[in-house]
Amino acid sequence: MSERYEVVLSCYLRDETPEWVMAALRWHLGMDAEFPEGLDDQDDYLYPLLVPDNYNNRRMPGGDIVSLRREVREFTSSGERYEWELFARNHWIDDSMPYLRGLLDLLAPHIAQPGYGGHFRHMSDTEVTVFDFRDGAYEPIKIWGVDPR
Repeated sequence: MSERYEVVLSCYLRDETPEWVMAALRWHLGMDAEFPEGLDDQDDYLYPLLVPDNYNNRRMPGGDIVSLRREVREFTSSGERYEWELFARNHWIDDSMPYLRGLLDLLAPHIAQPGYGGHFRHMSDTEVTVFDFRDGAYEPIKIWGVDPR
């Protein structure tokens, strides 16, 4: 029987995030159907990781939720400053967890605000493992069965 995890991404990406990264993110979220150009290794991206399960097969209260939207983050003397708001909360099985590192590697260089970027936890645990984005990377974390970098 598979182990089950809650995976949450909650972060802002810079407005100037390259289009190929945004295309990859839209594919992961299920907003675009075709595999995006620009992802180096298809073996690291076998399937979209963040597509919500809409099949009444919920394993956690509230089910899967995803959102990607461009929003005004600040009003400045030169105009509005935008960022991309990303929120995803998904149920994953243990076989998917090794692919989390590739997703974090994709996002980390484009994070607009350092610090908390989300977390994961085993479904029966109360403690979470936090994604802490800093300086274009994230703090090394142990992901199920995969050692930190």
